[in-house]
Amino acid sequence: MDLTKPAPAPAAEAAIRASDADRDRIAAILREALAEGRLDAEEHAERIDGVYRAKTMGELEPLISDLPAARDGARERREAAPSYAPETAGAPADAHLVGVFGAAVRAGRWRAPARITAVAIFGSVEIDLTEAIFTRQHLHIQATSIFGSVDIRVPENVTLRGGGSGVLGSFETRSEESDDPAAPVITVGGFALLGSVEAKPKRGKWVRDLHSALRERRRRHLGH
Repeated sequence: MDLTKPAPAPAAEAAIRASDADRDRIAAILREALAEGRLDAEEHAERIDGVYRAKTMGELEPLISDLPAARDGARERREAAPSYAPETAGAPADAHLVGVFGAAVRAGRWRAPARITAVAIFGSVEIDLTEAIFTRQHLHIQATSIFGSVDIRVPENVTLRGGGSGVLGSFETRSEESDDPAAPVITVGGFALLGSVEAKPKRGKWVRDLHSALRERRRRHLGH
């Protein structure tokens, strides 16, 4: 009998519903494995997707079963408090933004939760995360647009992933990969029916000013 391998979780434990804290614990172990080179970027992305699809502990634990940090209690405790937003204890786990024949906007300095649901029906929803405080490293946004629009703006130094369906509409996610393994990871899913969902980094003011200057210079050149 190989005593170095952890014993499989009992059926009762495996059937326990996973909490946000459980998902964050697994995601932290996967993040460290990526930083150490134990997982490549593709493997990390696949497992992170599994983390946020998992409903029970039995679905979570296999995602780290081949990693040495899986049973390292000290390491788990060190990862438990996210270094990117230590002041966010008690932040809400979910947020809902609904624009029905109207508009819903969330912008400025705010505490982004672990999950955001955005629904636009004959209306619009704007989610601006460029100044947000991330309470968890992983943020999932579920966007639904029906004859409306959902516009998502994220900082330039985060990882942005996602994909959805557009039915007589458009669903666009401009994927980005941060060089920092501890950077926030934002995933976007959902669908657009005769509407649009767009997620992309928001350019800083100096980038916008540069583009404006280049456009003005070209306009003057063509004028001559």
